[in-house]
Amino acid sequence: MSASERPQETASGRVKRKLEAARARLILDRPFIGELLMHLPLVEHPRCGSIATDARALYYSRDYIDRLSFADVRFMLAHEALHCALLHFHRRGHRLERRWDRACDYCVNQLLVDDGFAPPEGALLDPAFRGLSAEEIYAVLPDAQDDHTLDEHWFGRAGSGEAAIASDRGGDAEATQLADAAFMEAHRDGFDEVATRGSTLMPAEALAEAWQDRLAAAAIEAAQVGSLGSAFDEALDRLIQPRLPWRALLARYLVSVARDDYSYGRPSRREGEALFPALHSGQVELALALDTSGSITHHDFAEFLTEIDALKGQIRARVTLFACDAELAPDAPWSFESWQPIALPEDLSGGGGTRFTPVFEWLEQRGTRPDALLYFTDAQGEFPAHAPGYPVIWLVKGNAPVPWGERVQLN
Repeated sequence: MSASERPQETASGRVKRKLEAARARLILDRPFIGELLMHLPLVEHPRCGSIATDARALYYSRDYIDRLSFADVRFMLAHEALHCALLHFHRRGHRLERRWDRACDYCVNQLLVDDGFAPPEGALLDPAFRGLSAEEIYAVLPDAQDDHTLDEHWFGRAGSGEAAIASDRGGDAEATQLADAAFMEAHRDGFDEVATRGSTLMPAEALAEAWQDRLAAAAIEAAQVGSLGSAFDEALDRLIQPRLPWRALLARYLVSVARDDYSYGRPSRREGEALFPALHSGQVELALALDTSGSITHHDFAEFLTEIDALKGQIRARVTLFACDAELAPDAPWSFESWQPIALPEDLSGGGGTRFTPVFEWLEQRGTRPDALLYFTDAQGEFPAHAPGYPVIWLVKGNAPVPWGERVQLN
């Protein structure tokens, strides 16, 4: 070994020990995060400019890690572990890659900050995104923005690691096994062998299922010993089964209902006989129904109505609001123009059985046909036998199914 090679090896060893020490500290202080990290072998990679993961390993630049403080290294390790646990490598679908990367970072960084971590300088962070999934954050991020992630997202990039490169070459089962063994031998560091063996070349679907199991196991184990942390404890259900982006789905649907269109309606005689296309902007008639049977809190109602308030002004929607358990609430429904904030009556009560039919009966008896009916409920009650002649969106808190209409999961 030449003398010129020793400083480089010394630097590599020093950085590797720094990463291992940060991981060990996380295992002791943050068992939930530490358990997740044990599935990610540490790999110095020449193509990595900072730190990255493909959910099979954790790749890093020696120079980048060397520049970070010990606290920042802990944060970045935890950051990569959560990307894997939340299946960010698997959930992008057809979304724009860079925008999805930023949404994932906003999601992960807020969770870590809420758990007491101090973010490195330049980390993407916005308290407005607290409690939102990456899908929900993606829906409100602009396509072009100057902010960028500190880490590199190698989500779904098959050529990221050495084992994946071997897989890309189309080897048979024996070649795959040899590549897997070579990868483990090259990156064995005392924690990773058992946890990661077999996962380096795992297909994407199987890898996602494996990380779901790892997340659930780590969260349950940490919760049992009281070390999960309040931020993750509150978000446990959402982490294991991320909620759908109902705000974005609802906004997209209502905007499509309210879109301006061209009309060839005959003008007044004073404007002449010629027919020209004119932009027609009609008011949207939106019906909202709240299930007050007792399973949904006033806080839930207020949060939901705040979202509707933010949307209805943009689409010029007139809202008819119902409250119903087994029967319609006294004095219901209430009407609100697009410029009026929606407010629940202070004496609103409920707690009886659940029947959805009174809302539909009221609309039918008056010959009212809204552009859409949104029903906020746990979906446990008596449904009308048949769907009405207008769109119905069930915003469901819980796991109950609906017999017809569009079902959007809230939790």
